[in-house]
Amino acid sequence: MTQPATNPLLLDPYFPPFNDFTPAQAQAAVVTVIGQNRAAIDAVVAAGLNRPAAEILRELEAIDDKLSRVWSPVGHLNAVQNSEELRKVYEASLAELTQYGSDMGQHQGLYQLYAYIQASPEFSQLSQAHQQAVKHALRDFTLAGIALPPAQQTQFKAIKKRLSELSNTFSNNVLDATQGWHLHITDEKQLAGLPDNAKAQARKAAERKALDGWVITLDFPAYLAAMTFAEDRSVREALYRAYTTRASEFGPAERDNSTHIVELLQLRAELAQLLGYKNYAELSLAKKMADSCARVTDFLEDLAQKSKPVAQQEWQHLQAFAQQTLKIDNLCAWDVSYAAEKLKQRDYELSQEELKPYFPAQKVLAGLFSVVAKLFNISVEKYSGIAVWHPDAEVFQIKRQGQTLAYFYLDLYARPDKRGGAWMDDCRVRRATSDGIQLPIAYLTCNFTPPLGDTPSLLSFDEVTTLFHEFGHGLHHMLTDIDVAAVSGINGVPWDAVEQPSQFLENWCWEPDAIGLISGHYQTGAPLPQQLLDKMLKAKHFHTGLFMLRQLEFALFDFRLHQRDKVENIAQVQACLDQVRQQVSVVLPPDFNRFQHSFSHIFSGGYAAGYYSYKWAEVLSADAFSKFEEEGIFNPATGQAFLDTILSQGGSRDALALFKAYRGREPEVDALLRHSGIRA
Repeated sequence: MTQPATNPLLLDPYFPPFNDFTPAQAQAAVVTVIGQNRAAIDAVVAAGLNRPAAEILRELEAIDDKLSRVWSPVGHLNAVQNSEELRKVYEASLAELTQYGSDMGQHQGLYQLYAYIQASPEFSQLSQAHQQAVKHALRDFTLAGIALPPAQQTQFKAIKKRLSELSNTFSNNVLDATQGWHLHITDEKQLAGLPDNAKAQARKAAERKALDGWVITLDFPAYLAAMTFAEDRSVREALYRAYTTRASEFGPAERDNSTHIVELLQLRAELAQLLGYKNYAELSLAKKMADSCARVTDFLEDLAQKSKPVAQQEWQHLQAFAQQTLKIDNLCAWDVSYAAEKLKQRDYELSQEELKPYFPAQKVLAGLFSVVAKLFNISVEKYSGIAVWHPDAEVFQIKRQGQTLAYFYLDLYARPDKRGGAWMDDCRVRRATSDGIQLPIAYLTCNFTPPLGDTPSLLSFDEVTTLFHEFGHGLHHMLTDIDVAAVSGINGVPWDAVEQPSQFLENWCWEPDAIGLISGHYQTGAPLPQQLLDKMLKAKHFHTGLFMLRQLEFALFDFRLHQRDKVENIAQVQACLDQVRQQVSVVLPPDFNRFQHSFSHIFSGGYAAGYYSYKWAEVLSADAFSKFEEEGIFNPATGQAFLDTILSQGGSRDALALFKAYRGREPEVDALLRHSGIRA
């Protein structure tokens, strides 16, 4: 008799068995483990407090980790190697997971077990990390509706299930709209101004679609290159219209996110009100550093007030330049990046394309590893023999004094069926097990222009900072000393503090001593010439006022939208965005712009009523870096202090207390304004 094939995901592998499991096996594994976990949790609850509390908590943690090991590779593949078959499995599994999560959040026996542990004399003997994990768990039970009457608990679960479905649909629509449009060009004159590498990539994209000529897609590297350098205004306008109307009523009806946005907002408001909050923004702050909606709004509006005069001067300067030099009388949204690049070339004699040859991806990566080695006394080395999902993906390990601390997967380049943007996600979390310490594993994902022939991937400086940003998140996850999973690494860290390490690491991209490590001409290896370095540093604050207002526009729109107690139609969403723009923006986009329809951060990425976190955490990161400015950017003692008080502590302590332990005081906004060029 033939034995049934063993499901690779159920063998409990430490590294996910990428390419060794089928979508059907993934779905079966999720269903199996959820069933096993339900029985295991019921058994732990039935046993009660007949063992040490720490032992009970470790057992519950192991149950959670078992499901994470199965789900992690499925969720990751859905983002980096999307297919129709996997998408269906992901959606079905997501429904199972959402139901399981809701059931566990309202599990009275499990809740009582945590409550008993907190009330027991043994609680004070637990580690700080375990105490914090218990406090967070009890808070999360409340936020999961544990105290609601049965009928409302059922309503709560139904809302959570639908929200999960809507978020996934929103994300799929953005991906499909991005992949489903391209600009086919047969007249090479329309490519005038594009760098040679961008033209070569466009030729390759056409070949993939079996077309002659060139194809410019909406993948961000291709889009940005055309918007920045294409001299043909009609090309820029076509791309801008397509990009800013993705997943809206201007495209195929099946990809229109309009109704999904409205339903998401309605259900979030309903969820908040069920739990006794006025609105979803108020609910979101239950897990954040900011203590009130007014505090967040005042913070954002104060930054906008300080930044707007600078942005207005920048915009007037750009308009005058476009009119006088480029002969563009009416500077439209699709002209801004193009005109800004020309202005930077004139005022600073600096072009993005002039810098790119000095920042080949692999050189930047090696330099990044050198920077963190100096800061945190670690080394990063290739780790071979581990299955990956694509030839572009690589595996590395982090070591200190010969001891392995963590591993990470790195997937740098854009390709079809890969979600856009850049992100860090956890694959395995550090925790104590019966066999010792489970080391953390991270996923680090970017969407840079891939190598082409003998030419390596050459990064824009924005892409350099993106790589540092995501690696900062990775270090927060990987360099933790905490061995309680719920507060290890990025777990348990308030959402408005979690961006601190990522933004913090970006600062080294601008330091001359660090630039020497991350740059080198891809053909000659020559370092970035001093002349170019001086120009780059001089141009550091180019249009930072406009950039600041753009981020504040996103943040205020998100927060105000989620402060509404009711949204009835998509026109109200647009009206909210228009009102924010009238208040804080200098550059107003055209009426057809539907930015909100692809605003994945807040509609499918976990940043709902939390986009302000980028600026909130930037205050922390800028102030944290100012200590290095005072004591030396590679001062090992300062690096050790940041590691000991911020990176290694995860969510085991209050975020503000950790910052004060590092800086010796509460955070101040001055460093952010200075780094942004808003204030001298």
